[in-house]
Amino acid sequence: MSKPDKITRFTEAMKTVYGPFDQLSPDDAKAWTFPDDPGAGGYHGRYLWTDAFGVVNFITLFKETGNAVYLTLAKRLVQTVHDVLGRTRDGSKRLDGATDEEPLRGGLRIGKMDARGSDGDGQYHHYLTLWMFALNRLSIAADEVQYNDLGIQLARAIHARFMVHCLSGGMKMVWKISMDMKTVLVPSEGHLDAATGYAVYKLLQDTAARQGHREHVLQKEVDDYWDLMVKKRKGSLSPGTDYLDVGMGLWAAHLWKHERWAERFCDRALPVAGELLSSTRMRAEGARLAFREFGTVLGVGCWDVGEGLRARVDGLMAFWERWLDDEAEEELKPISRVMYASGLIVGGEFFLKTFG
Repeated sequence: MSKPDKITRFTEAMKTVYGPFDQLSPDDAKAWTFPDDPGAGGYHGRYLWTDAFGVVNFITLFKETGNAVYLTLAKRLVQTVHDVLGRTRDGSKRLDGATDEEPLRGGLRIGKMDARGSDGDGQYHHYLTLWMFALNRLSIAADEVQYNDLGIQLARAIHARFMVHCLSGGMKMVWKISMDMKTVLVPSEGHLDAATGYAVYKLLQDTAARQGHREHVLQKEVDDYWDLMVKKRKGSLSPGTDYLDVGMGLWAAHLWKHERWAERFCDRALPVAGELLSSTRMRAEGARLAFREFGTVLGVGCWDVGEGLRARVDGLMAFWERWLDDEAEEELKPISRVMYASGLIVGGEFFLKTFG
């Protein structure tokens, strides 16, 4: 597929989630209202995972086309998410601990449709770190320190809430906490949450230092994640067998791809990704979740791989280009389309080179 064709498909996929934004003038973009039905999915049209990829994808469009409207839309989407998911579900106030001056001190809601229950609203560590990454990329793309500072604000606000001191004297992480961050809702640990925390928090800290702003601003938090991911649970750096888990693990590792832990993870995870991408040929489309498979595509796209693995990625993308419109679950269409776009043109890596 040619680059212009990829950009066209990328843009069309994003438009199904964020509306007909490709013809906006610079002034129109500053006031653009993102659709909320379905929008990014979730409650009132916002879903943190989808919108984090949305921000990075708008930055990618800016990089690929040179059109500053897309950078404006990335900023607009950030503000929209902070105004919706940074508030209570009724929108009446900011989340506990947050203020208009410090809007992320209360974290960010997931955006689940239900307020409570097994799949109810709350806060996920892996969604929050993805949002921090999006803020970091926007800070570099726009050359505006404030966005990385917002990422640091969020990082500091949530860190202690996801860390639990064990009776043995050590620490563990929890998977999900309540909207007000006061209650643990799921006490198990996310497979690679500590590694992702290390990678993203260190990225925020490194960016702050390179912007001449602050040194070692998140060092304690980075040390906590390192202690969890390497010193106490070496096995946690082994890839799982889930499409999204393997893909996002490869994505997190590529942020520090020259560190030994990341190289080792890549060596283990890329063969697993190859097996997963081969096994999709034997599965019916109705039994597959597009967005999870696009996670593998994204992760592989962050690394230099051989022609064989690249051909498997291309085959999977070609499969979903035939079937994506027929996805049975309406609520999954926004996340699938945004991640499809991310798989077509892997974003974020261009701006990593700014600090190379």
